[in-house]
Amino acid sequence: MIFDIDMIKKVYERYPERIAAARQIVGKPLTLSEKILYTHLWEGNATQAYERGNSYVDFAPDRVAMQDATAQMALLQFMQAGKTKVAVPSTAHADHLIQAKVGADKDLQEGINKNSEVFNFLSSVCDKYGIGFWKPGAGIIHQVVLENYAFPGGMMIGTDSHTVNAGGLGMVAIGVGGADAVDVMAGMAWELKMPKLIGVKLTGKMNGWTSAKDVILKVAGILTVKGGTGCIIEYFGEGAESLSATGKGTICNMGAEVGATTSTFGYDDSMRRYLAATGRQEVVDAADKIAEHLTGDAEVYANPEQYFDQVIEINLSELAPHLNGPFTPDLATPVSEFKAKAEANGWPLEVEWALIGSCTNSSYEDLSRAASIVEDAVAKGVKPKAILGINPGSEQVKFTAERDGFLDSFRKFENARIFTNACGPCIGQWDREGAEKGEKNSIIHSFNRNFAKRADGNPNTHAFVASPEMVAAIAISGRLDFNPITDTLTAENGEQVKLNEPKGSELPAKGFAVEDNGYQAPSEDGSSVVVNVSPTSDRLQLLEEFPAWDGKNIEGAKVLIKAFGKCTTDHISMAGPWLKYRGHLDNISNNMLIGAVNAYNMETNKVKNLLTGEYGEVPAVQRAYKAAGIPSIVVGDQNYGEGSSREHAAMEPRHLGVKAVLVKSFARIHETNLKKQGMLGLTFANESDYDKILEDDTVNFLDLDQFAPGKQLTLEFVHADGTKDIIMANHTYNAQQIEWFKAGSALNLIKLQEKN
Repeated sequence: MIFDIDMIKKVYERYPERIAAARQIVGKPLTLSEKILYTHLWEGNATQAYERGNSYVDFAPDRVAMQDATAQMALLQFMQAGKTKVAVPSTAHADHLIQAKVGADKDLQEGINKNSEVFNFLSSVCDKYGIGFWKPGAGIIHQVVLENYAFPGGMMIGTDSHTVNAGGLGMVAIGVGGADAVDVMAGMAWELKMPKLIGVKLTGKMNGWTSAKDVILKVAGILTVKGGTGCIIEYFGEGAESLSATGKGTICNMGAEVGATTSTFGYDDSMRRYLAATGRQEVVDAADKIAEHLTGDAEVYANPEQYFDQVIEINLSELAPHLNGPFTPDLATPVSEFKAKAEANGWPLEVEWALIGSCTNSSYEDLSRAASIVEDAVAKGVKPKAILGINPGSEQVKFTAERDGFLDSFRKFENARIFTNACGPCIGQWDREGAEKGEKNSIIHSFNRNFAKRADGNPNTHAFVASPEMVAAIAISGRLDFNPITDTLTAENGEQVKLNEPKGSELPAKGFAVEDNGYQAPSEDGSSVVVNVSPTSDRLQLLEEFPAWDGKNIEGAKVLIKAFGKCTTDHISMAGPWLKYRGHLDNISNNMLIGAVNAYNMETNKVKNLLTGEYGEVPAVQRAYKAAGIPSIVVGDQNYGEGSSREHAAMEPRHLGVKAVLVKSFARIHETNLKKQGMLGLTFANESDYDKILEDDTVNFLDLDQFAPGKQLTLEFVHADGTKDIIMANHTYNAQQIEWFKAGSALNLIKLQEKN
């Protein structure tokens, strides 16, 4: 079955006319990113050229994708919008709530038992509002989207930061918060600041132990975790064409780790092969008719410096395998340099667990290459030192890999565990035995993120990111400093042996196969479907409107916390055990900022209650301020809100009465989420003013009543000794976004406009 083929054909039908209009307006050759953006303008044909990094633009995405942890809040918001059916094709995927512990069958059933209330809610909401539902066990959202929905030249938004994975099939696919998804599902325009463009020219061809994962590990080292903020990364060149579609997806997927709006590749033969192999030859036929429009213009790629804001060149023939980490995905180290670096930093070298999977690397090709390493070790009489865990990307991948013997290959390692087709350890859904001891240790995985506590909840677990084949090799050796290119292993007979280079299949020779892919189609008419949310549930809670702004300056506010250093959405709203409360705003608010380091005492979840003078947990102190009617602000460092798209990190402070977040800089999605929920997301005009803010300060906004686009806001910080500091704050709110603030949230404004 081909999903949404009529929609795809309509998108392609309008391409030539809209590209022509864009060419006339822009007056120069176009990148692929520009082609997709200009063909998806809300207004239709382009009537003006938009300035990269400055112009706010309204777009009309083709589809929406949601995973179960974020879909709950997105759909609770959509239920408030007063619509009877989604305006664009949309899907929800049950992949985040299933914990990895024993193995696929037991873990899946346990996940269904524990989360039945949530899964039933999602199933019924999807049924009612015309949304496709992928049931527990169907697979990881981004692998399922790549197999079924992604198409060259399309635009998609999704309530997960790794929505960008679909760039592997030439989409502009962007991670957003649930409120953005509600806009699109409700048939409204979706707003985005016109991204800047980073071009990555890939030359040569990969060989040996190098994989597509190493391309993005290298790029992460170049750009750092914030170097792609506000940008689309567009890959091109002969090296790009030599990569498989799923390899391209891996590269695009981890673009989220450098803050990129999204990443994409031009339409080519690898995409044709993948689309055909996944049963979408009709999409290939339609795309081929406009193939010239589904990649950047030749002039752009011949002279990239003239058309991109930044250009990076990587020779794949010279690229080495990398290990990135620990604690940040941009600390990139070639495998040949890793031993010395690890010893210098005191990183634990022994590895107990090695994990393959996640939305980044769980394709058929990934499993086949990793399995080849395992088979080679078995043939040479080498036993693995670490436990190897596998999360297939989808039921289709698992079924096909089982048929073709790859899962049996992994099972030849006695301690290997095949987990459910779900996110599992990648997002903290891992019941790792002994993690509660907090011991210093190292793990290696093929995931995308490696922040402290993310995988197993242990802040002392040093997590390193590598390709599936490198993960398999290190699992066999049991040591991080093992270099399979140069090092040998000891076989059971005492012989020193080297592992062969990985080999695998881009696509299954016998084709993909699956008995039940786990898809539930919605009712044609969902008007009679009832969605029940119990008022006594601790998992789900119907939303109440956030209060509108009273038009006055905020005065007498307290500083709830001054976050020190890296403060990701994992620090603001942890996943792991907290995932079960993603549909209950009040309950999940009990994790608000509990992972952030308080700059005043360098501890987590310990802030001063300025009403009592005593120290307490962050949510408890904020609840005390809310009960007393006292506003508060949060202060933060660079790239605040880096990481996952979870809008809970914005909704929780909003729900508990925080009025503003003042930081040195924001990650894109989090800043937008704050705006959507009616909060003030502000940045220091002078970053050194961060140091002036003291624990006992009282904060007054002096000119919020004159809030306007491009106009700085003035904040007065009154210190305990009576002295004051005046701090200027910048913001990026446009006129529409200021209306969100005034109404109390973007959703409030939607409802007001519906009434009028």
